[in-house]
Amino acid sequence: MIPIWYYLMCFIVAFGIAYSVVPAIRRVALKTGFVDRPNQRKIHKEPIPLLGGIAIYVSFVLTAGVLGRAGSTFWGIAVGGFLIFGIGVVDDFYKTRGRDFKAWPKFLMQIVAAVVLMLFQIRMTGVNLPFHNEYYTFPLWVSWLATVIWVVAITNMMNFLDGVDGLASGLAAISALTLVFIAVLKGQGVIAILAVVLMGSSVGFLKHNFHPARIFMGDAGATFLGYVLAAIAVDGAFKSATLVSLIVPVLALGVPILDTVWVVFRRFRENRPIYVADKGHTFHLLMKSGLTQVQTVAFMYLLGICFSLASILVLLASH
Repeated sequence: MIPIWYYLMCFIVAFGIAYSVVPAIRRVALKTGFVDRPNQRKIHKEPIPLLGGIAIYVSFVLTAGVLGRAGSTFWGIAVGGFLIFGIGVVDDFYKTRGRDFKAWPKFLMQIVAAVVLMLFQIRMTGVNLPFHNEYYTFPLWVSWLATVIWVVAITNMMNFLDGVDGLASGLAAISALTLVFIAVLKGQGVIAILAVVLMGSSVGFLKHNFHPARIFMGDAGATFLGYVLAAIAVDGAFKSATLVSLIVPVLALGVPILDTVWVVFRRFRENRPIYVADKGHTFHLLMKSGLTQVQTVAFMYLLGICFSLASILVLLASH
């Protein structure tokens, strides 16, 4: 049993690292021109530094590596996360030059990063069947396919939400806190620490990213957050889950999933490519209805909290 003070220490260290390194990263981004330039699709009106993902990645890896009792789960996330982060930086670099990076290299790298997790034994292995009291082990191909789909989907879903100041980092923190509760309830101390560290990294960055944002996390940061959340859910909430509690991690990440389902449905209905960005996300619609950025983010946070509470209730009811 890991004491509460240890979780608190992990949070404070992760928060401190992310919060303290952002100003230096911001100066470097401004000096090198690594900034997100405004266009007709974006909300901001002036160039904003775009290297904030470095703070999130460094904070998570350093804190989890030193305090997270680093085992195979940490190394799987660290190695796969580096691939996600690296291709995200390339994508962000293209943005600074006013160009779009092709979707397929990112998608391919995300699949590779998902496979890295499985090489470290982080994968969906099976489900506890109700009424029979037995564990059904997935065939290997089902296990691998389900893991890849989940990881790649959540990685991109979190990235889709990174369109309003403070939204992605705040929702990541809410989802991470939910995964902390789930891990503690299931007696998964290491998973709980990793989720606490991710929450600390997200909140530390959020202090600089809330409206008006002084720095963006970019694709590198947003996809990394999604990747880590997906990996923690696979090695935590999905482990030894019953059929009913399989919905728990889905609810814990309910806001990005709901937003993506809506966007894909609308683009499909309008016969437009799914991967081409537009102003049709949930947060765009809320702002079009008259809400300010802060009101929009607050509403989305509230929605995230509701999903999180629902996921915990489902877990408690299924035990």
